[in-house]
Amino acid sequence: MLQQILHDMYIDPELLAELSDVQKHILFYKMREEQLRRWREREAWEALAQVEGLRPPRVKRASDKHIQWLLGADGEVWVWIMGEGPGDKPYEEISEELIAERARLQAQREAEELWRQKEAEITTKFRDALANEKARILAEKWKVEMEDRKAAKVLEERIHEEFKRKEEEERKRGEEQIRFQEEQRAKELYWTLKQAQLQSHPSEKEEREWEEQLRRSKAADEERSRRAQRARDEYQRHSLRAIQKGTVAGLSSRFQELGQSHEQEARLDHRLPGPGPLSSLAVPGRTWERPLRPVSREVIVRWFKEEQLPRRAGFERNTKAIAPWFHGIISREDAEDLLENMTEGAFLVRVSEKIWGYTLSYRLQNGFKHFLVDASGDFYSFLGVDPNRHATLTDLIDFHKEEIITVSGGELLQEPCGQRDSPPDYHLLFE
Repeated sequence: MLQQILHDMYIDPELLAELSDVQKHILFYKMREEQLRRWREREAWEALAQVEGLRPPRVKRASDKHIQWLLGADGEVWVWIMGEGPGDKPYEEISEELIAERARLQAQREAEELWRQKEAEITTKFRDALANEKARILAEKWKVEMEDRKAAKVLEERIHEEFKRKEEEERKRGEEQIRFQEEQRAKELYWTLKQAQLQSHPSEKEEREWEEQLRRSKAADEERSRRAQRARDEYQRHSLRAIQKGTVAGLSSRFQELGQSHEQEARLDHRLPGPGPLSSLAVPGRTWERPLRPVSREVIVRWFKEEQLPRRAGFERNTKAIAPWFHGIISREDAEDLLENMTEGAFLVRVSEKIWGYTLSYRLQNGFKHFLVDASGDFYSFLGVDPNRHATLTDLIDFHKEEIITVSGGELLQEPCGQRDSPPDYHLLFE
């Protein structure tokens, strides 16, 4: 199952939900390791192909996209935060200047538009007035004698000067009026923008809530980091414990051969197809093709009878008695109901409906934990934590009666949770 997940780089969301936090972190840690392994393998193959002349070296072009980070004096990526650099103005001062500049520019644009309208109005007004006056003078000129025409000309020029003077005076008054309106408008716009900023700025209560949310977010990030570290420590602990116990020697080498060298050799001999779902490990005497995952209770029962009974799954060691901790295909809710009135350390093992394997349900002081046990290969191990591989399901249970499951939880299997109903919930598996 683990090899299938690492091969596909995908885990079903329903299956992921069944994993404990430690199992999730270890699984993601192993998936990241697999990604790095594939990348290094690909780089090695590329280099080998170029050396042997099977592939020309890749020439970097000027148009190739790339990212280059600026580095500071300490060699780390250089980061500048506005308002916090040397010589930077405070954020409040920068904000005030931006608001004032926006208000000034907006008022200036509005004043220019007003002046265009005012200038057109003044020009039209005095042009029409002058034309009317010229028409009146022209009508009167024909009534006077020829000797009076010179006086009429002088009068016309004087009137023209008078109108020009009045036009200039009105232009000045219009300019002063628009300038005053511009200043008033700039003040109005400033306070409008300032009010909008104040309304959008969080209140003291909202500020406190935001700070609390930020604190929780940082705490959550730190907790995720601690969990990831614990998962790595857990993985190393399991690996070391497995080596010390000596149970991995035969199985792990066989597992690695199947997962690495055997697969590479088979592909070189054209005996394996390209990337695709891995078939499950062969079990001697199997007479049916196992699906990738359980699809029904009938299929699970058949799997148990044909693959697990020959391996004495669910039996006590060296006896024909079914182990008191063993249960059939029951749900998480049923398992928690059975463990509800028991003390911390109580446990049971039930046949899983999510994977080819089991679920170990464990009673905490104030709740429950559930650990998936992978039995899809020729060993038993917690899903995602493969170093401790056990030949039988009973071996796994007995091992964790002395060795904790996780460092963070300190789970030791103490009191088995037996059957409550008759017939027992596993009767279909042994019929």
